[in-house]
Amino acid sequence: MSLLTGRGPSWQDVLAGLSVAGLLLPEAVAYAGIGNMPPQAGVLALFAGLLSYALLGSSRFAIVSATSSSAAVLLAATGSLAGLNTVMRMELAAGLVLLTGLLFALGALAKVGAVSAFISKPVLRGFAFGLALIIIVKQLPKLLGVPAHGHDAQALLMNLWASHAQWHGASMILGVLALLALYAFSRLGRRWPGALLVMLAGIAAQHHLQLADRGVAAVGVIELHLNQPAWPSLQREQWLRLGELAVAMVLILYAESYGAIRSLAIRHGDDVQPNRDLLALGVANVLSSIVHGMPVGAGYSASVANESAGAQSRWAGLVALAVLLVVALSLLPVVAYMPEPVLGAIVIHAVTNMLDPRVFRPYFVWQRDRLVAMLAVAGVLWLGVLDGLLASIGISLFMTLRGLAQARVAVLGRLDEGHDFIDEKLSPLVRQEEGLLILRPEAPMFFGNVESLMAQIRAQWRRCPSARCLILSLEESPDLDGSCVEALKDLNIDMGNAGQLLMVARLKSRPYIVLQRAALPQTSLTMLSIDDAVKLARAQLDAGHRPTKNGG
Repeated sequence: MSLLTGRGPSWQDVLAGLSVAGLLLPEAVAYAGIGNMPPQAGVLALFAGLLSYALLGSSRFAIVSATSSSAAVLLAATGSLAGLNTVMRMELAAGLVLLTGLLFALGALAKVGAVSAFISKPVLRGFAFGLALIIIVKQLPKLLGVPAHGHDAQALLMNLWASHAQWHGASMILGVLALLALYAFSRLGRRWPGALLVMLAGIAAQHHLQLADRGVAAVGVIELHLNQPAWPSLQREQWLRLGELAVAMVLILYAESYGAIRSLAIRHGDDVQPNRDLLALGVANVLSSIVHGMPVGAGYSASVANESAGAQSRWAGLVALAVLLVVALSLLPVVAYMPEPVLGAIVIHAVTNMLDPRVFRPYFVWQRDRLVAMLAVAGVLWLGVLDGLLASIGISLFMTLRGLAQARVAVLGRLDEGHDFIDEKLSPLVRQEEGLLILRPEAPMFFGNVESLMAQIRAQWRRCPSARCLILSLEESPDLDGSCVEALKDLNIDMGNAGQLLMVARLKSRPYIVLQRAALPQTSLTMLSIDDAVKLARAQLDAGHRPTKNGG
């Protein structure tokens, strides 16, 4: 279901919106604290993100709000430029968020979302698994009732273990009970808004059982002061510096957002529209900047929570927005009682759906992309969200290029007196054509593998001295670069000097035109099938070996 269909929200969307609203408001306050911003910066950013993505985005599950990684980048950027000047820090933050939004919009107009195709499914599944682990680790201090120390998962775990004597028993019990309750509600089905019910139960327990006196931390009072919409007022040098930082912010947000959006799309078989999502993120960040909010992206934990709650369309985000507006205007004092262990439990439960190791089983069964998937998990855990994802993409592309560079050349033969020609290694019924050698590179030919392929072709030719014609099938090559054309020209010369015929068959239109321009005098070009190329080769050999160029 989509907003564009004109239909209203389903009952599942209403329940999902109610559930995710209970998670988003405390998260927004927490991320504002990470970025050293006032709470309303996180709340206003949440409003801007939910509204913009619901109207412009493509994913039915994505929830756009402030994220922990972008909040950390915001803190580092504004702290280095503004120091202790609070007013200047707010202006710099607004400027950074504005430039981030403009870069997203520019990327959408330039249609650079297509680069997302270079992030393979094994990388995405590994990324999702590793990111879910990181989110869980970062929620452990809330469940243990201790301060969080450490910028990455490893440091945080080491500090938590070192401070095990300070773990708070009441917080741990409350967190475990919340997790058990969330698990029980998930077993009952999606019609139960488990996150919302657990949050309300936690607020009631905090208030009536005086959990604060037992040392259980609460979210605390949230004061919402609306800022008058305004563009940031900064000097030229400050804009230039923020432009450099905005590039890093865009990469962080895009890595998190696209990882969440595409992982959920793969899980449900949905289509992905990267350029549309880039535009939605751009508008959301520009709007957030105008109201002095934080940078926003498709947060992984909130998006998964929305999916787990049964969202069917982007109406769930608008329902959450409406609920949050009511809460912000009237119920903020009640939300202040929400225990932090309960918030941590809700976040942890939301991402556990992505901690299923069975998603990697097919890669081990197929014996394909196992290393890539596992390195994606390790990269996110050891290098962080952005660096881990980029490293995984780099490794995936490297493995692909290595496979192309190590492509083999297959020797083809006729299958069982029919018209089909296949690799002679595939069936004992395959026989080679007398006087002919038929070869096929098993990958697209390009500058990175052409020398290796040509060496294999020449080696096969030397092993078949009785062959008077070499038929080279280039059906795997949609185009040929300059290195390939030069290699074929050299092969053409060598074949001509040996008094042999070279025929290039199964050509696509672009390679055919390129090779025609290259003028290979000892070579016949054809788009015909191998069977027809064999007949053509025999006719030319019988006619005295006069190559002709036939487009088929």
